Formats: sequence, C-alpha cells, structure tokens
Amino acid sequence: MAGRSRGVGVSLVYWSLRQLLELVMLVRRSEREKEIEILLLRHQLQVLERQVARPHLTQADRALLAAFSRVLPRRAWASFFVTPATLLRWHRELVARRWTCPRRRLGRPRTMAEIRQLVVRLAGENPEWGYRRIQGELVGLGIRVAASTVWGILEEAGIDPAPRRAGPGWAEFLRQQASSILECDFLTVDTVFFKQLYVLFFLELATRRVRIAGVTTNPDGRWVAQQARNVVMQLEDDGVRPLFLIRDRDSRFTSDFDEVFESEGIRVIKAPVRASNARAHAERWVGSVRRECLDRILIVDRRQLERVLAVYVEHFNEHRPHRALDQRPPLRTALSSDEPTTPKVIDLDRVRRRDRLGGLLHEYRLAA
Repeated sequence: MAGRSRGVGVSLVYWSLRQLLELVMLVRRSEREKEIEILLLRHQLQVLERQVARPHLTQADRALLAAFSRVLPRRAWASFFVTPATLLRWHRELVARRWTCPRRRLGRPRTMAEIRQLVVRLAGENPEWGYRRIQGELVGLGIRVAASTVWGILEEAGIDPAPRRAGPGWAEFLRQQASSILECDFLTVDTVFFKQLYVLFFLELATRRVRIAGVTTNPDGRWVAQQARNVVMQLEDDGVRPLFLIRDRDSRFTSDFDEVFESEGIRVIKAPVRASNARAHAERWVGSVRRECLDRILIVDRRQLERVLAVYVEHFNEHRPHRALDQRPPLRTALSSDEPTTPKVIDLDRVRRRDRLGGLLHEYRLAA
C-alpha cells in the first residue's frame, strides 16, 4: 500500500510540473487565442463524451482532477466530466492513502517453505509415521513446530496425518522383497487361424529373468499344476530360493497349483482384483514381448510359438538391457572381469550385428 501511494505521489508531481509549464506558455499568449482554444477544447470534449460512455482514468488523472476541484470555485465545477460527489470521493481516497499504514496479515506467520517440504519428505519416506512421530523427529533436528502445524501440513499435502497400521503397500512390498519374489501370469496369443494359445510364464523380480513354463490350448488345473512342478525343479537346479509367489485370481490357478509351491515353503499371494500394479513386472514383460516380437510376426501353431518365445526369452535374459539393472541383461547383472570396458577409440568396424527371428531382433557385439 505504501509503494502504491508513493507511485501516485510521483505521478502527481509529474502532472503538476507539466501543467505548470503549460500555464507559463499560456501567460505569453493573447486573450483571444485562449478563448478560441477553450471553445475548441470544449467542442472536442463534447464529441468524445458522445463516443465514450465511461472513460478510463488512472490514479494520476484522478489525483489531478481532485486537486483542480480544490482550486476552482464550485460554480466552475460544471467543466468536469464527472459529478462533484465523485471528485470529493477521489479526494477523500487520496487523503486516506496518505495516512493509512501498511496492512499486516493477522494470525500466526506461515510456516517456512523448507519446513513444510521436510515434513512432506519425512511422511513420504516413512509412511508408517504419524504426525506426532514426525514432530518428534523435527525436534531432534532442532526444528520446533506444534503438532497441529504438522497435522495441517500433511492435510494440505493430501497425506493422512495418522496412517493406518495395515502394513506396507504393494509398491513398497515389492521393493523390499524383490530378491525373494516370483510373479506368474498367462499370456494369450491368437494364431492366424483364430486359435488362442495360452503361455504360462514366471518372472524373478530380483534379476528380471523370465521362465516360460509351457504353451497350451487348454490350460486346465492338471496342466498348470504340472508346469508348476517343472518350474520348482528348475529353480532348485539354479539355486533360486523364492519366498513368495504373486499371482492373480484366475480360476486356472487351482489349489493343486498353490500346493506345489507351498510344499516348498513358498507363500502364494493373490493380487487384489483389478490391481495391475500388484503384478507390474509381469504386465510390463507382456507389453515388451508383444511390442518387440508377437505383434510383428504371424503365429501359425503352438510349435512355432514355442520356438519364437524360446528365442525371444533368450534374447530378453541374455542380451536385452534393463534400466532397473543398470542397463544390463538379467543373466549378466554384474560386471565381469572379461567384459569389455569403454575403449578410448571406438572402431566401428568391430561392431557386429546378430539377427534373431529373421531380423526381427538385433543384437550388437564387439568383435574380438
């Protein structure tokens, strides 16, 4: 408010100097010229009043007109294009701005933005903490805020100040237990003869390795249970010891299927209904195999599909890079001593391309 008043004051001084210079010029002119100019200006004013219903006035214009209203006698106020009440109101507003103090915000000062960000960060990194726990952690950092303040910050951020103790969410659970989790699901493929084939696959979350259990046209309970036994034996041979198996609620996964894994000490967890995030890795692999392979090739029968999937899975597990694995394939997650490092000079003639599935997949390596 104070800055606005200063701006009006500067404008008023500018207009006053300008009018003063015009008055000096008027003194040097004859009375006849002045009267003719007044008549001309009055006529122009009448023309403008017919065209403009409500003129737009700046603060400087209002200040100048209000100042003139104090100098001219009331009988001359008819020269103004506004009413006398308006002129008096403008003058009262100028006086009020001159003596009005800047407004101050009532109540407590708003919490610093850094503290608000820290509260939201602590709540995000520790979803099991309530507002009292977060307040105590802030005290340990030398930041003293009221518990109600922490509550309000969490409410504004859309976070429950007193979270339920029902356990971690699916995303947190998958991250914490990735080294001991298997996911399984079905992939459906339609042949050129409109015959639907079912592919049962398993995915290891720790390494992103995919295992094709089998392909069939009739995935009944007996067939699914047998494929589960085969996968359990493969896991034992490879030294993989999962603790959890996540599957959806498909009726093809019968109690016999669950019995195979539970007998090996593997807990079967059923994903919630319509919760694709609970099986995000399996869903992502289905999207990858469709985009990179199955959507670009025609499948005639089950044998062809088995051969195609065998090649793609080998490519996926042994060559295709993964962002979650530092751009390395699932079966080569660690940098070995014989793996080539980045040379200072790259010889493009050493780059070799290997075509898979008739050129559908390309693999690049450096020649020796």
